[in-house]
Amino acid sequence: MRLMFTPSISFVLLAVMSGSIALPSVTFAATTNKPATTTKVATTSKPAMKEPDLKSGSVLVVDEKSGSVLLSQQADVAAPIASITKLMTALVVLEAHQSMDEVIQITAEDKDLERGSSSRLAIGTKLSRADLMHLALMSSENRAAHALGRNYPGGLTPMVKAMNAKAKELGMTTAHFVDPTGLSSNNVASPEDLSKLVIAASHNPSIRNYSTDDAYQVKAGKRVLQYHNTNSLVAKSDWDIVVQKTGYITEAGKCLVMKAVIAGRSVVIVLLDSVGQYTRVADAKRIKTWMESLPSAALAKLNGQVTRDGT
Repeated sequence: MRLMFTPSISFVLLAVMSGSIALPSVTFAATTNKPATTTKVATTSKPAMKEPDLKSGSVLVVDEKSGSVLLSQQADVAAPIASITKLMTALVVLEAHQSMDEVIQITAEDKDLERGSSSRLAIGTKLSRADLMHLALMSSENRAAHALGRNYPGGLTPMVKAMNAKAKELGMTTAHFVDPTGLSSNNVASPEDLSKLVIAASHNPSIRNYSTDDAYQVKAGKRVLQYHNTNSLVAKSDWDIVVQKTGYITEAGKCLVMKAVIAGRSVVIVLLDSVGQYTRVADAKRIKTWMESLPSAALAKLNGQVTRDGT
């Protein structure tokens, strides 16, 4: 049995915008094997209220404080999540309370033999656990993520077991993990479940800081390697991003998850299966523009002001 948001939220928001009713508490309904549905906020005929024309295959935009679903498309359907996986990897590693200063060596075991993806971390490179996590979250460095999993207490098998246990703890009923990088298409979750992961990850200051850093450099032997964030939005002054992660493999398409403060509200955005290099970023921009076009009175009635960390 899966939990999904009821479509009634669209009609409630329309009534709130007209000022005819006060917003009730969000309700949830249990559902069994029903087809995936699309739920969007009802709007008026005003141009500024027009819903964004999104290109991603799966979409979920949730108001963190109230739980209100603002936009939803295929949100209850599990799909490959690519490097979004690394949020769970970081969360589990941090909860193991291993020393972040411990130096870890990249070995041949960390090479991607499944897809043959490249890495700037040569075999033999030695970096701290903190540096590896920084690169994994900010630049989606696969060898860094694999090395973190390989050096988890007991190794990769206990690491993956801990990832799935954490998913269960968070109520991620559709989620399943088989590796710490996301290179496997068997790492799957629905947008609804990923919103839970994003919120949990946003409560950790290390994940917040590493995932939203614009650039970072590490010393690998005699070389200094400069890395940049895979999400160009973190460098934009008009964005207030709390936590984020991008992802891509062929089976997943381009993916992006974020928790951001938009129009004074803390919202979680999940975009999966985007076609084209810039679609996921363009969709995020369209969502932001649409939210900022909504009447401020309606936003205030929805859930009031929120703070930077969503509390």
